Amino acid sequence: MGVYLVDVGAEEWFGEGEEGRAEIAAGLNRELERRGLPRYDSIPASVDFVRGSGQSFEEKLVPPMDGLMALCEAHLSKAETETLLGWTVLVPVSLDEEIELPVESAYSDDTVIAGAPQILAIAEKLASAVELPPEVPEMCDNLDLTMWFLDGAAEKLSATAPGPWSEDLDTSFYVALYLRAAQHSLRRGCPITYC
Repeated sequence: MGVYLVDVGAEEWFGEGEEGRAEIAAGLNRELERRGLPRYDSIPASVDFVRGSGQSFEEKLVPPMDGLMALCEAHLSKAETETLLGWTVLVPVSLDEEIELPVESAYSDDTVIAGAPQILAIAEKLASAVELPPEVPEMCDNLDLTMWFLDGAAEKLSATAPGPWSEDLDTSFYVALYLRAAQHSLRRGCPITYC
């Protein structure tokens, strides 16, 4: 149990029923058309998991977020913080402002859709602030990021390469999580959502 951040393939994005997000997909396209933007119809199919392939994204939100909130207050505007933390679906489309749909999502009565380019820019500011090290996993196929931070690799690195990132590993986990989620969405062209 718990909250996960995962990518979504075409079958699930356009699918009906409990696991489908067809209502969100349709609402997003209506709003994109209203804004004069191209429809978002080209979503890759889900792929079988292959560790290190970078073809899937799944991470679990485990640590407390208090440190992340403090970091956001110190380095971001209120609007940037709301953008970074307020979405329920991330898409690889540039959106000047989030799209809110009256469609129930995993943990909310509404769905808030943010653009991955905007989330990436905000996450990069935080990554720079904490000096996130290059050793942080880039391909987050199957809890790779979660395990790196929680199973000791981050702690071991912090002993030999300390820095602002190592002062609060929980906060650095979330910085890396949002950074890697946005990068994955843009690289694969897929939505990312909480489940």
